[in-house]
Amino acid sequence: MNQPNYQENFKETLVTYTLEMEGKIYIIENVPARVCLETGERLFNPETVERLQQILWQKEPPSHYIQTPVYQFSA
Repeated sequence: MNQPNYQENFKETLVTYTLEMEGKIYIIENVPARVCLETGERLFNPETVERLQQILWQKEPPSHYIQTPVYQFSA
């Protein structure tokens, strides 16, 4: 059986990581990641994941706050 000739194309870049935890939204800017140029999939190395967990679990003080609107989706 022939497999498709598909080559993943990733780029090292900085991304914004968002997470909802205990009813709060957390945003971490400038996170290093490998991003697939075709799908947008983001891959993080183990050290980056550990640092993200450390920032969130130890509740480090944020560099700044933002205010954002929230909308309800209704059909």
